[in-house]
Amino acid sequence: MQLPEHGANPLRLYDRLGMGVPDRVLDFSENVNPLGVPEGVRQSWPQLLSALPHYPDPAGEPFRSAAADYHGVPAERVLAGNGAAELFSVIAERYRGRTALLIHPTFSEYKATLLSKGASCTDLVTDPAIPDFPEDQVMEKMEESDVLYLCNPNNPTGVRLSAETVRRLAEHGLRTGCELVIDEAFMDFAGEEHSVIPHLEEFPHAVVVRSMTKMYGIAGIRLGYMIGSEERIASHRKAVPHWNVNGIAARIGKLCFVEEAFRRQTVRYCKEERRQLAGFLETAGCTVTDSETNYISFRPERSAGLYREMLRQGIVLRHTENFLGMDGAWFRVGIKEPEKMKVLKEALAGWFGEHSSL
Repeated sequence: MQLPEHGANPLRLYDRLGMGVPDRVLDFSENVNPLGVPEGVRQSWPQLLSALPHYPDPAGEPFRSAAADYHGVPAERVLAGNGAAELFSVIAERYRGRTALLIHPTFSEYKATLLSKGASCTDLVTDPAIPDFPEDQVMEKMEESDVLYLCNPNNPTGVRLSAETVRRLAEHGLRTGCELVIDEAFMDFAGEEHSVIPHLEEFPHAVVVRSMTKMYGIAGIRLGYMIGSEERIASHRKAVPHWNVNGIAARIGKLCFVEEAFRRQTVRYCKEERRQLAGFLETAGCTVTDSETNYISFRPERSAGLYREMLRQGIVLRHTENFLGMDGAWFRVGIKEPEKMKVLKEALAGWFGEHSSL
């Protein structure tokens, strides 16, 4: 049976599997900030409602300018989008009839949008248990590709490529005519000092896509942005529907960029909970990815039956059936509030205890 391609929407998952829904469902398959929405956004909600009767700004203002200011780039180099997913669809149009290089396991929307636009994909499948990035292999395949997609930090593993590695790949792309699409949706969990955005002027063949929904807990409104050269952004803007960013989302996005204390608190919390969960899983004999985000992936010694057993207990893990290189043997877990993390560990401990001697 075909499982959903993304996390979240647990009720649809139970329905797809023909399973009854437990009284309590804890969804660890989605990876939005466990601390929720910034307090500044909550307090501003009554004023935000004033935007409802009005058409939004066609360029996504004031969000676009706020994103530009945050990264220190001109607004003309920023394209606002209805979530990163819309932007990947817009980007894929550029590669119609061309070849994209994808490094798996990685975010499934790259391939889905590319294929829908008539591009072809070269799949380089790696082993998540091996931490070393196959840089030489990637460079070799870049010579036969029109674009390389990089997810940094990677989804679903949470592993971050070093800035030096990204630079070498970008320089190789300049030499070989291979463009780069760099997805930094989770970079704010790892640290802005690792972002390639400050160096994009050196690499006009590269664009960076960012998401607002993960760090700021606003997945329900869909908001993201792309940064590249003015020429590249102008070409993509022609493919974006008019009023693609709603007025309330644009105002919320601007509010989020000033939430420095909220970002620091989130990073500290996720780092500590991630450390504790990784230690628990490793003690139980699992292989765990070295994540720098608000989620980790793990491979238990025995995976058969674990997913459905957790579902029966009302715990939704992110399956990896649609991730090349993971093929259902791994699971991704989003960091949640302490009480939910406790329930998860207790349920997994029960499973590990029952199956450790099999």
